[in-house]
Amino acid sequence: MSPDLLGPLAALLPAVESDESERTAADRTSNGAKTGANAGADTDSPPDATADPLVDVRDVTVSYGENAVLNDVSLSVAPGEFVGLVGRNGAGKTTLLKAINGVSTPDSGTVRIDGATVGDLSARETSRRVATVPQDTTLAFEFTVADAVEMGRTPYHGRLSTDPDATAAVERALARTDTARFADRTVGSLSGGERQRVVLARALAQETPALVLDEPTASLDVNHQVRTLALVRNLVESEGTAALAAIHDLDLAARFCDRIAVLADGDCLAVGPPEEVLTRDRLRTAFDADAAVLSNPVTRAPTVTPFPSTVALDCAVHVAGSGPAAAGTLATLSAAGATVTAGVLPKGDVAAAVAADLGVETVTAPPFAPIDAEAEAAARDALAGADAVVLAGAAPPSVRALVRDHARVVRVGSDSDRGDETGDGEGDRGIDVAATTGVDRVAETVRGALAAPLEADD
Repeated sequence: MSPDLLGPLAALLPAVESDESERTAADRTSNGAKTGANAGADTDSPPDATADPLVDVRDVTVSYGENAVLNDVSLSVAPGEFVGLVGRNGAGKTTLLKAINGVSTPDSGTVRIDGATVGDLSARETSRRVATVPQDTTLAFEFTVADAVEMGRTPYHGRLSTDPDATAAVERALARTDTARFADRTVGSLSGGERQRVVLARALAQETPALVLDEPTASLDVNHQVRTLALVRNLVESEGTAALAAIHDLDLAARFCDRIAVLADGDCLAVGPPEEVLTRDRLRTAFDADAAVLSNPVTRAPTVTPFPSTVALDCAVHVAGSGPAAAGTLATLSAAGATVTAGVLPKGDVAAAVAADLGVETVTAPPFAPIDAEAEAAARDALAGADAVVLAGAAPPSVRALVRDHARVVRVGSDSDRGDETGDGEGDRGIDVAATTGVDRVAETVRGALAAPLEADD
């Protein structure tokens, strides 16, 4: 870093203590966690659940004035583990990260980083243990990108000594974040997303055993969102870094994180693997939103689909049909709280897969084959217990025949679905359809159909 920057930096950097009592970057270890390029060679190994946590938060309470922002929160991050922190705005995510990096002082409880209590550490000692990627990417002065990234090496500078590892560490950080091409540009000349990557590079240049990130993908395009979290994932696996990130995108958190912690109103509702933590009931509590939680067929991670202003349905609804229309109908009705059954659905169809993910009681049959007696009997039993039936997407004559006699049938699908697509010359003829709607309005339509009086038989 050039000498003329020392004046402005003095206002930004922590006070300098003697280096004799502090560890150097070369001999840094993390309770046994390796931090070199060759550490953690077996990248397929899960985090060591028996290892002492690098980040250990115990019963932490933080208040601003009379308002408690965190209430007895406990959370740990082990070496080689990536934990996602999720919750709606104001849940306490940023406050928790500030307590970990020493910016906020807890009213009660303890925070330990790499075995040391954060409250007992100097700013320099804390910065050698944990690096931070904040939400705010602005800098007080017009630094070049290279100089801004080199600020990450400040904890390793002494009063009269330089940091021999600075150049290599900065070059690695610039290369990892794809910001080397901006090295000579000023930070102020970059876009918001580019500045976000520079701030990430600055944190990586610190080469700390722990890393906390506050919305690291907020200003990034979809390509760099994935690249950024993949980079953190790589640091965790290859170098044993303990990473904790506040992430708004639940799908990305589920895809890249080993565990997810859900915060709501200052409380930690749950901590665990994404597939265990991201449930419909818990998302309703944490985010006040109805959502379907399914398995992404590509990543196999949970994917969350929220539904706006879904009506509440306290009734039993049977869904028949196939394809995306039936799949969307199943998810929408489940999110609305209805007791949903399904069938007969074609085996291997997307609707059958979604029904399985939702835990819906389902009757399936091989596609393009007659429905056997057992499947027909099971479907009739489910239909008999349903307050309403939704026929969604294309359905063969045998399935349409099953729903034909139900008193309240709602139709979801395109004109081709309701026409003679199966070639039997019947289409929906003979089915007394109470209403026709789209997937997005199916819950409201079912509620309306249930409220309408039934016509008496002649």
